[in-house]
Amino acid sequence: MKDKIIAVVGRPNVGKSTLINRIAGKRLSIVDDKPNITRDRIYIDASWQGRNFVLIDTGGLMESSKDDAFIDNINSQADIAIEESDLILFLVDGKSGLNPYDYDIANKLRQTKKEVIVVVNKVDSILEENNSSEFWALGFENLITVSALHGDVHVGDLLDIITKDIEVKDDEEKKEDSAIKIAIVGKPNAGKSSILNNLLNKNRAIVSPVSGTTRDSIDEEIIFEDEIFRLVDTAGIRKKSKVDYGVEMFAVDRAIKAINDCDIALLVIDSAEGLSDQDKKIASICEKAGVGLILAFNKWDLIKNTQTQTFEKEIEKEAPFLNYARKIYISAKTGQRLDNIFKAAKEVNVELNKRISTGLLNKVVNEAYSLNPPTSIKGKHLRIYYTTQAKSHPPTFVIFINNKDLIQDHYKRYLNKKLRENFGFFGVPIVVSYRQKGDK
Repeated sequence: MKDKIIAVVGRPNVGKSTLINRIAGKRLSIVDDKPNITRDRIYIDASWQGRNFVLIDTGGLMESSKDDAFIDNINSQADIAIEESDLILFLVDGKSGLNPYDYDIANKLRQTKKEVIVVVNKVDSILEENNSSEFWALGFENLITVSALHGDVHVGDLLDIITKDIEVKDDEEKKEDSAIKIAIVGKPNAGKSSILNNLLNKNRAIVSPVSGTTRDSIDEEIIFEDEIFRLVDTAGIRKKSKVDYGVEMFAVDRAIKAINDCDIALLVIDSAEGLSDQDKKIASICEKAGVGLILAFNKWDLIKNTQTQTFEKEIEKEAPFLNYARKIYISAKTGQRLDNIFKAAKEVNVELNKRISTGLLNKVVNEAYSLNPPTSIKGKHLRIYYTTQAKSHPPTFVIFINNKDLIQDHYKRYLNKKLRENFGFFGVPIVVSYRQKGDK
């Protein structure tokens, strides 16, 4: 049985994201005094007293305006959230009072024939609570006052109401999340949201030629060849010097967090522009996070008379540290080879979780040492005693040696190369640490 879906709607800046963050117990949606900060609809798993449900954070509903090209898209995203929901929380501002546009939203919600709870937010005192009676004029049976910012007792009452018909699941019923998590990352306007929309075949994220349209990380599950994938679309990561403090900075932080939380990063690159310095920096973030890496060269339909082998040789020359990354060539616009995203992700996920037996590992490392022993330093020779794989995801190896001062960087690169030649690990960064006697 699917979890109950609850849409949180209302005018801009009434505190929708603040309430959701309060319920979730952490900052998941971006909060700012400016209106229209949340633009896409954001799905957030939540729980109260063992009862699980899903919240949908939406952009503020507004009247259409020629001055803002995003308003129609924001309203459309909210409409989809309302349609998908089982219950609607209609947030209004208890401080500013009843707004004429609140009536328009109320009329829209009444037409859905769904259960609606009016949540009067920003009620911080008894006086304000008494003044909130004017919101009964909206015509709904259920109304509650809360202070999402301060987390008063009424937030708990609200949660009791919205979860009253949800059954508590036994521990045996709870299944471990087996979905392969893919974070779609890259510079602004590389085509990340277009890829997500094409894969899902519906308008999931707002797509616009204006960079910076996606600010929140949004995710959706999809099944491909009996495998579950969770796709996370993130805000474009610009150069640090060009990122404004505030909302955009939070969005970039959220994108980097999505990289750290994912299994595989799909780095979307504009084929027409080629591999930029910013793309390399984002790839470095992915490598340091220890996640699988797929370089998705988007807009490949615009590239004329260029073979992938030639393209890859140029990349190897430009960024040799990315040789391990899996590379695919796609077009979000035409749908060309988009299935390769899932096929590559499945392959990379296998490599990410691969474990090598200790016996075989030592055989390969010892053989590499014998074929090319390191040069001595001040008459002292490096000795390799033992090699083991400490963990997978990412594959992490520990090599026990006699003295860490005797192993040089070029020899570390040589051993890494031998590990890849023998065991693959395509699309996955590998971590090798060296320990000497006495190290913990």
